[in-house]
Amino acid sequence: MAYQVAGKRVLITGASSGLGAALARQLARQEAVVGLIARRRDRLGEVLADCQRTSPASAMWVADLADTSAVGELALQAWDVLGGVDVLVNNAAIPKRRPITELNPAEVEAVMRVNFFAAVRLTLALLPRMLVRGSGMIVNVSSVGGRLGIIHETAYCASKFALCGWSEAMAVDLHGTGISVKLIEPGPVDTEIWDQPDNEEPLYQGPKVAADLVADGIVAALASDRFEHYLPDMKGVVDAKNADLDAFIAGAALMAPR
Repeated sequence: MAYQVAGKRVLITGASSGLGAALARQLARQEAVVGLIARRRDRLGEVLADCQRTSPASAMWVADLADTSAVGELALQAWDVLGGVDVLVNNAAIPKRRPITELNPAEVEAVMRVNFFAAVRLTLALLPRMLVRGSGMIVNVSSVGGRLGIIHETAYCASKFALCGWSEAMAVDLHGTGISVKLIEPGPVDTEIWDQPDNEEPLYQGPKVAADLVADGIVAALASDRFEHYLPDMKGVVDAKNADLDAFIAGAALMAPR
């Protein structure tokens, strides 16, 4: 049975481009009320205008999720404006592609603030109200990089591994409460994350999946009883890694330029 998104209030971070924008537009076409959060006002405004054609009550908030001290208040503002939040989609993420020997602590902490701690603060701000209501859904968009160590992606992988562990333990804690948790693990998606300033060129040069297709998968996941969703399905790669981690590390290391 398809998830009935019409009338649902869905708060999405990282909604000005890529997967977040694709998901917002798709949900709005199905008459969900979408709340959009991102840094870039002009790009976010374009997405909101598209969404309001079919979902006029949709709204946006311009915010830098790296400022984690303001995230909790932002979440409550969105709840009040939207009249509640049925689904929280923690999608915002930034990369930091460089060898571990060239990283500094401030760079790692910046990635953790956006990719992990913002999701933590948004969730903890909204969760008490969801629990009182007795319903809600937390959708955390991690990555295959949350299950696999990727060369030159130590900061990014650390943040995504953290989001996977947080999501899994949260699903256990909230079992039977009426609050469901979904963990989304996209593979290589064709978004701006591959072309960012102050990042190395990605070593991966293989095929990428369109953001619209991954957004389709997230909408389908909303109706699923399963917790974990690989989009596209790369679970076999993760299973092979877990079967022989030493072999995986040795093989992955061969990708490094010599």
